[in-house]
Amino acid sequence: MALDEGEVTSDSEIRSMEVRARAPGKIILAGEHAVVHGSAAVAAAIDLYTSSSLRLLPTGEGGAAGAVELDLRDSGLAFSWPCSRLREALGEGCKAEAPRPCSPDELAAIAKLLEEHEIPEAKIWLSAGLSAFLFLCRPGRVVVSSELPMGAGLGSSAAFCVSMSGALLTAAAAVSVGGSGGEWELFGKDDLELVNRWAFQGEKIIHGKPSGIDNAVSTFGSMIRFKKGELTNLKSRNPVKMLISDTRVGRNTKALVAGVCERASRHPDAMSSVFHAVNSVSEELSSIVELAAEDEIAITSKEEKLAELMEMNQGLLQCMGISHASIETVLRTTLKYSLVSKLTGAGGGGCVLTLIPTLLSNLVLEKVTTELESHGFRCFKVEVGGQGLQVCRG
Repeated sequence: MALDEGEVTSDSEIRSMEVRARAPGKIILAGEHAVVHGSAAVAAAIDLYTSSSLRLLPTGEGGAAGAVELDLRDSGLAFSWPCSRLREALGEGCKAEAPRPCSPDELAAIAKLLEEHEIPEAKIWLSAGLSAFLFLCRPGRVVVSSELPMGAGLGSSAAFCVSMSGALLTAAAAVSVGGSGGEWELFGKDDLELVNRWAFQGEKIIHGKPSGIDNAVSTFGSMIRFKKGELTNLKSRNPVKMLISDTRVGRNTKALVAGVCERASRHPDAMSSVFHAVNSVSEELSSIVELAAEDEIAITSKEEKLAELMEMNQGLLQCMGISHASIETVLRTTLKYSLVSKLTGAGGGGCVLTLIPTLLSNLVLEKVTTELESHGFRCFKVEVGGQGLQVCRG
């Protein structure tokens, strides 16, 4: 997609073209870690978004002519590269309709482009995201902002890649949306598939060998069941709300995954039983979320079953050895209010989910949130299973 200007028909169209795209983060409701060992997992979109605003610039426009600019609002950093420099390093790029991997030579060229900018040591983790941006970029100015905490297991990198790909493909007229503009609009299934394939290429640059779950959830929204590489869309028949507690404790995902694998090699029979139990939890949870509850009694019963499954999943995750003191603090705190919680993602810190029952009073929710925040955690109330990628054209 990079630097392929052929699809835009005129400078006047480019000059007026501004596209905003937003993509949601994600949570894992059940099955993390065990999914690596063949069990099912359930993931869902949440209504916290990363937004990318793109204004394409025609060659020759004064001030920022022939440049690619990136403004990362949340990090307070801005970057700019002349298009001539990018073409020299990366060539003419590829057509938007044909997603492909970033080659080793292109990665090496991108690394050299990044060396031209002094990225603060404390924010060196941004390099992978910047690499994905340069691979996906077009001449113009991009402003990125996010409601998602970075590196907390809520799919922030996937939301970045999806929102970026959605904005760029819309501007290139490679995908289309309905409506008259000015409001958030949705893509059709085929166009979402194209965005998802491009976003996956960005995720590969950032993570090496991603599962594809994060970008799929961010692109399509709602909920998915994932098992052995196959994705099944789930439709939640009733609103599901969660309180997310970001412990602000960083963790090494690769080390945690390796630790579970090592435990499985030391105790193959016991861990096989754990993974089998996780699979059962994920399968049952998949069925329950698709059941329609028509009245208060049915909704409460459904939520109680979801809470029990979350509780069981958390116990199995503790068997895998991936809990953490900060996670246990969240569990103890929410249990005092008769609320059920589980870690989401890799564990070892990161984020914890707490199911918010429909009948829970706002006063109780405020109390538990205040107590969690007193431990230094950051809390977000979210709705689960909502819309995926959306775009607004200005």
